[in-house]
Amino acid sequence: MVSAGKPGIGLALGSGSARGWAHIGVIHALARLGIKPEIVAGSSIGALVGASLACGRLDDLDAWLADLGLRDIVKLIDLSISGGGLIQGEKLAQAFYHYVDDVDISSLPMAFGAVATDVEAGREVWFREGSLLDAVRASIAIPGMFSPVQHQGRWLVDGSLVNPVPVSMCRAMGADIVIAVNLNSELPGNKARAADRKSRLALSLPQHELIDKIADTLAPIRERIETILPGDGDADQSPGMFETMNASIDIMQGRITRSRLAGDPPDILITPHLAHLGWLEFDRSEEAIKEGEQAVRRAVSAGAFQSLLSATDPDTQ
Repeated sequence: MVSAGKPGIGLALGSGSARGWAHIGVIHALARLGIKPEIVAGSSIGALVGASLACGRLDDLDAWLADLGLRDIVKLIDLSISGGGLIQGEKLAQAFYHYVDDVDISSLPMAFGAVATDVEAGREVWFREGSLLDAVRASIAIPGMFSPVQHQGRWLVDGSLVNPVPVSMCRAMGADIVIAVNLNSELPGNKARAADRKSRLALSLPQHELIDKIADTLAPIRERIETILPGDGDADQSPGMFETMNASIDIMQGRITRSRLAGDPPDILITPHLAHLGWLEFDRSEEAIKEGEQAVRRAVSAGAFQSLLSATDPDTQ
């Protein structure tokens, strides 16, 4: 419910896979400013974090992420050569579900919405009611990486294909002021990611544990499995399959985001700088959360919150 006498604040949380943990830092930083959104709309990872916030489980999610390591991520990757995605996504989804209550969206204490994409019609689908878990699972189904979700006779995939930062949904839900978080504001940092991931694999996954895991799943093409991993940063070496997928999704989302935000700009735009993070590096939450907090501080220093702070609390400068 929007408080009488105060502007209804909406929070539009954008897509970005593992970069999405920056949303947690943004939310914490806003709370320290005394800004508490009454409406939250999310796309992809933004839907997951937004749902956790809406059902009061954000602190639990934050605590779990603090202990999440690279080996834990590898264990949660359930590979498959069928089902519409290289990764089934069920183990990751089940891990995330612990921090999203299995309730009807309409019963939440704050207004919540999630965006998914109807893969056959090419249209965006808004979840404003029904299962909160179903809404999140559909919204985070990255094409080619996670299996699509069947819902009411439609196959749904990641909301970022049509609305990466759902400002329009926030406004439709009644927000007077929309604060949007765009995780796709920078060009892909492929070379930086590749070099960094190589060192992390060497340190954290001795004997090529990830390669063995993938190869065991995809035994028929074992001799070609190393092409799935990113390159070593050499400009002359072809990037691996994951790296190519990451870059392609980055480019697509960056362009779609710019187009959507130009047509329906938010009142305040927060832009964390996390292009160097890979899509499945969910274990780098501390880095992402800190950058989310820093992004809010940069926006405050630039004067982006001045009118909002004055409207919500006349004594705040």
